[in-house]
Amino acid sequence: MIKLAIDAMGGDHAPKAIVEGAAEAVLHFPDIEVILVGNEGEIRPHLKTEERISILHTEEKILSEDEPVRSVRRKKDASMVMAAREVAEGRADACISAGNTGALVAAGLFLVGRLPGIHRPALAPTFPTIDGKGFLLLDVGANSDAKPEHLLQYAYMGSIYAEKVRGIRRPTVGLLNIGTEAQKGNDLARKAYSLLLDSDLNFVGNVEARDLLTGVADVAVTDGFTGNMVLKTMEGTALSLFRMLKETLMSNWKSKLAAGFIKKDLKQIQNKMDYSSYGGAALFGLASPVVKAHGSSDARAVFHAIRQAKEMVENGIVDRIRDSMEQMSKTI
Repeated sequence: MIKLAIDAMGGDHAPKAIVEGAAEAVLHFPDIEVILVGNEGEIRPHLKTEERISILHTEEKILSEDEPVRSVRRKKDASMVMAAREVAEGRADACISAGNTGALVAAGLFLVGRLPGIHRPALAPTFPTIDGKGFLLLDVGANSDAKPEHLLQYAYMGSIYAEKVRGIRRPTVGLLNIGTEAQKGNDLARKAYSLLLDSDLNFVGNVEARDLLTGVADVAVTDGFTGNMVLKTMEGTALSLFRMLKETLMSNWKSKLAAGFIKKDLKQIQNKMDYSSYGGAALFGLASPVVKAHGSSDARAVFHAIRQAKEMVENGIVDRIRDSMEQMSKTI
């Protein structure tokens, strides 16, 4: 039985969306148990089933505006911290939170701990692509600065996840850069390019941000500062485009009539580009799986974040990354 500790108080729609997503997951996956960590008085009204669901009560939580490191150190009974502690002390196999990203990274580092040989953990969400296949981007903000060897580790960790969880045979790896030529980019990009080229990864060279959604690579690696800006830009662009499209289609009776005819097609596009079906952002490089669900996650997004954590445990992603890092260290 796979045990998952979930921060029930993290996210814009907590605890309702978290509880409903967890309830859906235990009904769908008979091999998981869920520990909801948070205020029992707020959780229980939304809990329709207690089958394989338990509550670990605490009244403290980390807020979105809290300073990450300080809050993890001072709020030892916060729901996010206690969920990470359940994993660190062996009572759960993985933890999930839709709360403060920086705090979850800090909790992962301080409590769960890094794998041997991992210099920096990486936060890696899966994004939709036009062909529906999706791609993994890392790092998107666990660490603002990076060295070339960090990007190489990101590439190995991302490749393992893409192959073992997403089922992509020999996933392609691209280095996010300002051009596709080998000599392009800053010192970090050029040195990382050389390391990736000499690796046994399926490295396809530099890739540009404009091509990411076309599926130019299954795994794209970059530093956390750049990755976070790409993440926010894509999210903002998608929201703006859908908003502009809606305003245009609702502007007059002719466009409203046309919208009625293409409503089904528009829904298909929306579903294809919906982040929630891909799960959350996995925090790679830690001693146990940690998944960051989107802050605005609804029950469906929480369900898929739970599915993602379950698959990481089932496929032994942490052990595979550990073995890969040991092999990599022998070749550098």
